[in-house]
Amino acid sequence: MTKARKSSRDGRTRAAPPAGRGGGRQLGRQWGGRAWRLALLLGGVLLGLLVPWVAYLDHQVRTEFEGRKWDLPSRVFARSLDLYPGAPLSLKDLEVELRVSGYHRVDQAARPGQYRVSGSTAEIHRRPFEFPDAAEAAQRIEVRFAGPSIARVRDAQQGADLDLARLDPAEIASIYPLQKEDRTLVDIEQVPPLLVTGLQAVEDRHFKQHPGVDLSGIARAALANLKAGRAVQGGSTLTQQLVKNFFLTQDRTFIRKFNEALMALLLEYHYDKAEILEAYLNEVFLGQQGAYAVHGFGRASLFYFDQPLERLEPQQIALLIGVVRGPSYYNPRKHPQRARERRDQVLNMFAETGLLTAAEAQAARAAPLGVSETPRTHGSRYHAFIDLVRGQLAQVYREEDLRSEGLRIFTTLSPSEQEKAQAAVSDGLRALADRGLPATLQGALVLADVASGEVRALVGDRDGSRAGFNRALHARRQIGSVVKPLVYLLALEHEADYNLLTRIEDAPLTLRQADGTNWQPANYDGVSHGEVTLLEALTQSYNQATVRLGLNIGVNHLLERLRQLGVDAAVDAVPSVFLGAVELTPLEVTQIYQSLAAAGYSVPLRSVIAVQTAEGDELVRYPLRMLPQPRREAISVLNYALTQVVEQGTASRLPGLLGSDAIVAGKTGTTNDRRDSWFVGYTRSRIAVAWVGDDDNRPAGVTGSNAAMHIWAGLFRQLPLEPVDLRMPDGAFWLWVDPASGRLSAERCGGAVQLPYVEGSEPREASDCLAAAREQDKESIWRKLFGKKQ
Repeated sequence: MTKARKSSRDGRTRAAPPAGRGGGRQLGRQWGGRAWRLALLLGGVLLGLLVPWVAYLDHQVRTEFEGRKWDLPSRVFARSLDLYPGAPLSLKDLEVELRVSGYHRVDQAARPGQYRVSGSTAEIHRRPFEFPDAAEAAQRIEVRFAGPSIARVRDAQQGADLDLARLDPAEIASIYPLQKEDRTLVDIEQVPPLLVTGLQAVEDRHFKQHPGVDLSGIARAALANLKAGRAVQGGSTLTQQLVKNFFLTQDRTFIRKFNEALMALLLEYHYDKAEILEAYLNEVFLGQQGAYAVHGFGRASLFYFDQPLERLEPQQIALLIGVVRGPSYYNPRKHPQRARERRDQVLNMFAETGLLTAAEAQAARAAPLGVSETPRTHGSRYHAFIDLVRGQLAQVYREEDLRSEGLRIFTTLSPSEQEKAQAAVSDGLRALADRGLPATLQGALVLADVASGEVRALVGDRDGSRAGFNRALHARRQIGSVVKPLVYLLALEHEADYNLLTRIEDAPLTLRQADGTNWQPANYDGVSHGEVTLLEALTQSYNQATVRLGLNIGVNHLLERLRQLGVDAAVDAVPSVFLGAVELTPLEVTQIYQSLAAAGYSVPLRSVIAVQTAEGDELVRYPLRMLPQPRREAISVLNYALTQVVEQGTASRLPGLLGSDAIVAGKTGTTNDRRDSWFVGYTRSRIAVAWVGDDDNRPAGVTGSNAAMHIWAGLFRQLPLEPVDLRMPDGAFWLWVDPASGRLSAERCGGAVQLPYVEGSEPREASDCLAAAREQDKESIWRKLFGKKQ
């Protein structure tokens, strides 16, 4: 034994221990050391990767959340409707205005946004609204009608008569962000307390306690889903839901869930619960309106109930909270029964957590869903008019500002007149097709207020609901005889040479053109009429007489006047301009004639009144700019001549189409080969331009009187026909004259007519009848004085 130990100490080879004892322990120690070192290595690698990743996520959370700025769509409003005794508005038109504004007809107008009708009286519960000049609270207004006008306006609650009341304007369009999200931001202080507490009770009961991730909630949800055999409960906190919606994609991967949990913890570390909850209230997806996603409770309240969030009842709040789980699955318009069951489930949770009493919850469950039939707005309601609005705004605002800044844009559109204009075009073109004209005809119509230049309606397509090529703004077509009144206006401004009874030659003429060819203008009827008056040449639209008159005036003078009236298009200085060889849009023609209709006061046409920020601060206001034109007295004389176009000229069928003899001014226009039909007409308060033709500019068989005039009449049959004001300004006056000789006459003389004259253009010689009448007057005076003949 001893030797053996000694030899061992001497370093001789030791016998191997039995297997499974000391050898196994040594091998275990070796692998244990390696595993520990490997774990340390992996831990270091993971820590090395995780720390910068967490730092990156932390930077992303703080940068994006602190600088959070939702892109908000700009809201476009029609003009507000003024209600006052004597206003030219029918009960039918008022109902159109109310429907477009999202008001609902009911038996009792108990809530803002409702109205009722009884006989010739309407009671309106007006919504509160921040107008461009002042904010006004909700008000119950009673409006009594007498035929086509308002007879009385009073406060329905206090019973006092009102001189003026106004309705909140209709929201006619939204200019959406590129990501097509629609939202109305709310501050958490404005949110009903039941929504704040109810959302937590249903979606995240430990919201106030957890640090962003609720492990007990995850376990509870996993157990519930396991028992049910399907996903019936989610474990994500409100903070995680916000992170998913605000920062991440909707992918269902482990990495995404891991990032979601990390970012939720970071979000809770940096920001308080109120900030997180407010962001959630504005970010959560709650529905779909066509191509646009409805985000946030503020917009969802309007989308589903047509009510601001602060006015919602408990059952409505419960429905919105219930929709959070699945906006498509619980869509109350498509799946009302499913939505009701979900709402009642939420109301039960309210009762369980003490947010509502059992009685309150029972009453809320008994209430209907209360969802409006359709959302108040459907994107852009009037595409052609919105094109005009965007064009005006583009002079001041960038496109990205319109799509992201939440601007409030107040326009000039009159919804009732716009509806009538669209019907006039679509119905009128169908009627023309029934009469044998091409079914492919297109049309455009512009309606504006004479005095202010505010565009009340604009139609750019036979289908008013179709977006696309806007003929009212972009279809440049030759205007034909519509330009002729400017030729006669220039002549009337030369008072020493011309008045309405000045005679000019309507005879053939040949003009050499720049390319060496000859131009020989002909009349529409193919007949030359010899010597005619200026009045006859204009009312009958004689081409040869107009060209001869224009040559005397000068083509450059006409082009200069077109520029003064707002025409920017390049126009060649050739004689054919006198007959309308000028390509203009219907909007440009409206601008030209506005100054004529306003008796020489030119006002730039406008579609926007004011622009505000989302908070209601005014950014810009478009004031009325009135520019007096030279020689207003000549314009007033021309106005009379244009009423004669309707009374006895090329538009003489118009009174029959209107069913009225009201004094209306107008001018027909037809282009070569009957490609284009134009009609411009105006009353004292409204001017409209109608165009009809084929998009490919082929001959269409149309004339000013057989197509466009019918469209115009279809609109004005439905509007108040206020007669054109024919009072003469200083520098012009009315005289009785003999139209055959052009001499002065008297009312009692046979065939005498009363015509307006620019001072200095009036006749000096008396007709035989007037001379005889003067002699009789002298004799009568002599007899009165002396009792005998002179």
